[in-house]
Amino acid sequence: MQTPSKEHSARTLPGFLMLLVVIACHVGGVVLFVRTIADAASRGEPTGATGLGLILAVLLMLLGVFLSLGLFIVQPNQGRVLILFGRYIGTVRRDGWFWANPFTVGARRRISLRIRNFNTETAKVNDERGNPVEIAAVVVWRVVDTARAVFDVDDFEHYVAIQSETAVRHLATLYPYDSYEEGTLSLSGTVDEVSHALQTELEERLAHAGVEVVEARLSHLSYAPEIAGAMLRRQQATAIVAARQKMVEGAVGMVDMALNMLAREHIVELDEERKAAMISNLLVVLTGEQAAQPVLNAGTLYQ
Repeated sequence: MQTPSKEHSARTLPGFLMLLVVIACHVGGVVLFVRTIADAASRGEPTGATGLGLILAVLLMLLGVFLSLGLFIVQPNQGRVLILFGRYIGTVRRDGWFWANPFTVGARRRISLRIRNFNTETAKVNDERGNPVEIAAVVVWRVVDTARAVFDVDDFEHYVAIQSETAVRHLATLYPYDSYEEGTLSLSGTVDEVSHALQTELEERLAHAGVEVVEARLSHLSYAPEIAGAMLRRQQATAIVAARQKMVEGAVGMVDMALNMLAREHIVELDEERKAAMISNLLVVLTGEQAAQPVLNAGTLYQ
């Protein structure tokens, strides 16, 4: 198995210092060139006698050009990966102007260390119960190990996109869309838990590319169009049943409170038959969808 790459700092020199060296090489080459020509002319020497001085002047200026190739700038939240003859020699993370071996000029990789957003494509997949759902997520990520990002995967941005979509598809198969039981995790009901599970899985997948997942959340979740209507009716029926259950529980509590209060205050004595009638009337009033129409009794209690 291939050993994972590990980022380390590259050795560099300050850019301004090396700029002075480059300028000195150019100025020295020009001065040597002019002085050699002037000395040869003053002595009346043939042109061939000045060849060595001219060669040294040209070499000195070429050295300045060669050294200038090692100058480079690193922007804030950016990294430069330096490669020398196919060997990784380090990463420069500090922002500023630097100089490195000019032979790395053709192999320097600029890597952004800024936080990025990636929104996955809407995928159609079956949830835990086999219902087709449409799901998508937004992934917030950044590069934390430039060596792994460059050397351990072919294209780390494409790798992030593919692995994110794969993780979202896998997540959808682990949970149902809706939870009809207390304490059961679902895609729509327990968003925080599902998002945490997605982030954990992405961290495991993207660690090979030196990528840190800052946040991962579902950005789109719905039933597939072919079952959306049926599932909507099911959700409505479930909501109605749950609401009725709460209403009945509250009504029973209120009826019990009313009977206990009547008995405790000795307001009226009711036999079992009239208690049953009173309970029935109270439940109708408390759980009915429309306002009750009272019937006034103008006679006695028992007429």
